[in-house]
Amino acid sequence: MEVDSSNLVGEAKPNVKLNDHKRKASSVSSNEEQGAKCTKSIDSHNGNHVDEQKVKLQAGSHPKWDSLNSFKLVKVLKTDAQTKSLVIHAKAKRDVSSAHHAGEDASDADRDWSRNQDDDEPGEDDAILFLEKTPFNTNSTGLAELISADTSLEQVFNNDIYGTYASHPSKAVNSVKTVIIFPATAKHLEKYHLHDGDWIYNILEKKKESEFIIYEDADPVNGYILLPDMKWDKKSLDDLYLSAIIHRHGVKSIRDLTEEHLPLLRNIQKTSLKAIEEKYGIKSSKIRAYFHYQPSFHHLHVHFNQIKNIAAGSNVLGAHLLSDVINNIEMQSDYYKRKTLAFVSRENTELHNYINSRSHWQISRSETLVLFTLVNKKVYLLIILSVFLLT
Repeated sequence: MEVDSSNLVGEAKPNVKLNDHKRKASSVSSNEEQGAKCTKSIDSHNGNHVDEQKVKLQAGSHPKWDSLNSFKLVKVLKTDAQTKSLVIHAKAKRDVSSAHHAGEDASDADRDWSRNQDDDEPGEDDAILFLEKTPFNTNSTGLAELISADTSLEQVFNNDIYGTYASHPSKAVNSVKTVIIFPATAKHLEKYHLHDGDWIYNILEKKKESEFIIYEDADPVNGYILLPDMKWDKKSLDDLYLSAIIHRHGVKSIRDLTEEHLPLLRNIQKTSLKAIEEKYGIKSSKIRAYFHYQPSFHHLHVHFNQIKNIAAGSNVLGAHLLSDVINNIEMQSDYYKRKTLAFVSRENTELHNYINSRSHWQISRSETLVLFTLVNKKVYLLIILSVFLLT
């Protein structure tokens, strides 16, 4: 299986917005103004035009599957041994007419749109599958089902008193959480979840997922909504994962944060941790609160999970603790407009390809830590450490 690798890169200037029009979440009014337009995007895999409005329309009527038999593997997009997760690009058929509810007809245009590249079967659409092994159920019932005759053992290795086995538990205690995005666009294929901002505004305006809201401060400047992240199954507290999404528009990442935003950050820190303790009984000392950089979507949000839950992106190369961000801004208002931030960039992403195409530096007989600075779409190399070996 193909597995994406990662390179360590960095960005020193926040004002660079690489194809920012693709990242920016459009406002509600602009969404309405563009509602009558039929916008097109290029499918990066076959060059065909894809009607994004049809994608959104059909994505709103997600089919229901009983098995993964309908899916055909195309490529592994990402795998993570630490989180026991896998992201797959797949193809799947569907009956277009069955996807249209609410009195809408399956037009010929819809059927034409559902046909992808020439070597695909008619009616096949792209899909993204996010699979993650769930934590063990440690209550008495779960353990009884696990340690039973239903769990078969296959010995792999033995040495003296030690034996290693591959165990195969029953279906009841061997579930894999699966999130399916279907139909998926080229944007989804770049990263397994949506870049588009519509779903964010659907949450903030309570059009979607309002029943899952844990806490809300409705203040338009310093307010936010706290709700479960899609990565959490909402069952195991050991796997708890929440997100706080701010109401304020235009703040895309920690790069935009200054002293002006301290009231917002302090409010999130204080009230979110209190709400988590009241609802789940987990003390703030057991919660990791942090930002991602680069973020998965460009509307400021904070991640909350249990310290024991080593979630993807919670390590030093991806996470910036909320408490550290507040402290850094208190020391220097424009800290995040000046700071060089190192981050991991997956191969074949737009940002990675942009940097990689302009940075073919090889320094022989040296150990060099190099961070990249993007300024007005030009790349400058900052050589932080270079120790040349003498011969």
